[in-house]
Amino acid sequence: MNEMNRRSFLKTATLGAAAFSLPAASWAQVTGANEVIRVGVVGFGGRGGDHIGGMRRLAAQGVRIVALSDVDRKILDAGVESFAKRNERVKGYVDFREMLDDGEVDVVTFATPNHWHALNTVWACQAGKDVYVEKPISHNVWEGRKAVEAARKYKRVVQAGTQCRSSFAIRDAVEWVRAGNLGKITVSRGLCYKPRRSIGKADGPQPIPAGIDYDLWCGPAPKVPLRRKRLHYDWHWVWDTGNGDLGNQGIHQMDIARWFLGEDELSPMVLSVGGRLGYEDDGETPNTQFVYHGYKKAPLIFEVRGLPRAQEFQTDKGWNGNMDKFQGAAIGVIVHCEGGHVVVPDYTSATAYDLAGQEIKKWSGADDHYENFIKAVRSRKVKELNSDILEGHLSSALCHTGNISYLLGTRSTPDAVREAIRGEKEALETYERMADHLKANGIDLAGSSPVTLGPVLTMNPGKEVFKKNDRANALLKRDYRMPFVVPERV
Repeated sequence: MNEMNRRSFLKTATLGAAAFSLPAASWAQVTGANEVIRVGVVGFGGRGGDHIGGMRRLAAQGVRIVALSDVDRKILDAGVESFAKRNERVKGYVDFREMLDDGEVDVVTFATPNHWHALNTVWACQAGKDVYVEKPISHNVWEGRKAVEAARKYKRVVQAGTQCRSSFAIRDAVEWVRAGNLGKITVSRGLCYKPRRSIGKADGPQPIPAGIDYDLWCGPAPKVPLRRKRLHYDWHWVWDTGNGDLGNQGIHQMDIARWFLGEDELSPMVLSVGGRLGYEDDGETPNTQFVYHGYKKAPLIFEVRGLPRAQEFQTDKGWNGNMDKFQGAAIGVIVHCEGGHVVVPDYTSATAYDLAGQEIKKWSGADDHYENFIKAVRSRKVKELNSDILEGHLSSALCHTGNISYLLGTRSTPDAVREAIRGEKEALETYERMADHLKANGIDLAGSSPVTLGPVLTMNPGKEVFKKNDRANALLKRDYRMPFVVPERV
């Protein structure tokens, strides 16, 4: 940044400039290896609160939060005040771009809505900051790759918030399975059976809560009237800003499932089946879905269920504790192998079973994901990251390509779905279990509530584009709103 001061950079970035050729700041220019690492946290009304706690736990290692940013003035002021009560001074920014202009900030962590993640990362890398960005690291495939390119070009350390990668238990289980202890993998399956009630229906456009810079909140997404009751969190279920539970909770389990397979590219084939079923509300993304990724080694299947195990539990108190499980997991991963299977039921453990269902091996434990990030920031060794931005991009992109198949789908009868997927026995088995689950919730798939059957999409994994499908390729990227534009050339 020697040839351009930070203020000039900020103004240029704000105008959506497409490309920069700035010399990446060296570690010596940022801070000494034994000096304080100064952190700014962006977006802390939800997940960002964990960022604050995680970084504060590392105070003894020379980590200090010096800045906070949130477009919600109420949240921002409360955050700054909470630090002041502990006699810790932090600067507060509504616009995080001003934080990027702050030479006293070395590292930025982002827990903003999904539609901001890639642009957050690109701009921070261009400003010479190291980055910790929440999952999914992108809102679409194309911008995720741009975030990777920015990290590499500006020599930044960028950690994805898929903290399961810091579990040494899961890492050891992956290595054990890959060593062939249960024979070949036949299916790597991720599950997100998580209660998701209706978000309700708003009666027309809703007022923006006081104190929120809505233009900045929308950022790269279209600035449209708020047509749901709650601005915060429920953005997950609207396509302009979220990616459904596949890209919300499911990205963690998608990442683990891919990790077991050892795949380092997108799948050559993908299809999706699902729908938003059981209620009518202002949400757009499916609450019930499965995605089939046709890797050559073995398929990766991901399942989303937001309804409880039966209609009788769709009550105020019935959803929690009454979700389906599959082979002992509700939010987890099951790796099916020739000689048994491994269950990963949470973020920090795994258990192996033989074909008779007898436990044969167990793993438990995890390191601190934030601490791993700070270690790499100090060493400048990207290979020390447990979840480098590239890993985050690939797993996020698998969620996005699955959703693309869904978005291009048509509502279909059960027989039409069975006919379309009969050549993939694992997909058919998954659909039949989904159909039973929906029937238990009183949903008539053959009548008033058919599922959406997505087309089979084939992809060139190396180029990250679909083959001969302009409609699908158009959904790999979005139309950005000026000046919040992910640049073609970072």
